Amino acid sequence: MSAHVFIAEDEASIVSLLKYNLEKEGYKVSHSENGEDALKQIKSKQPDLILMDWMLPELSGVEICKNLKKDDKFNDIPVIMLTAKGEEEDKLKAFDTGADDYVTKPFSQKELNARIKSLLRRSKPQSSSDVVEFTDLKIDRITKRVYRKDKEITLGPTEFKLLDFFIKNPKRVYSREQLLNNVWGEHIYVESRTVDVHIRRLRQAINIQNTKPLIRTVRSAGYSLES
Repeated sequence: MSAHVFIAEDEASIVSLLKYNLEKEGYKVSHSENGEDALKQIKSKQPDLILMDWMLPELSGVEICKNLKKDDKFNDIPVIMLTAKGEEEDKLKAFDTGADDYVTKPFSQKELNARIKSLLRRSKPQSSSDVVEFTDLKIDRITKRVYRKDKEITLGPTEFKLLDFFIKNPKRVYSREQLLNNVWGEHIYVESRTVDVHIRRLRQAINIQNTKPLIRTVRSAGYSLES
């Protein structure tokens, strides 16, 4: 499962262009054109990277960035600020608020793609790698195979997506709603109990003999991947 890029941008033409090009690169993409809504969605979906317009209705990109960077749950999400402001003073202000990179409009899509890949490699290498390991567990995203202590494990498509999502952020607790949005998709209606069913199947599959449980249930909160 590829990295999730969130776009906070109120210009429809830019959103369409970004969405088209990022999905062509294999990223999962979601967006909002309103600052207040963008902040709410980011905290709910916990994307892997944010493309943030400087000026947004209701809440500016700078204010959103400040809010995220002071919260331990979200301060590691890389932010690329998109803006028409090109002065050095504006760039310094963006970096002071916690932005990780700064791109001036109009921008080159190729250059933006390169910056996205670079930030993802630095912040979440497991989001862009073909083979990912966590303790004695290994996922091969190319062949869609999973191994535990070098023994191959058979997973259904949904269980594979769940595990692939968990392994991008080990130890982070995800609610059922966040798992539904990120694994099943935000426009697909599935009851929250369905998450519990697939978590149980995933546990049964990866908890092979002489291994420690890896999926932790956090009461009233959700699930996490932990050693």
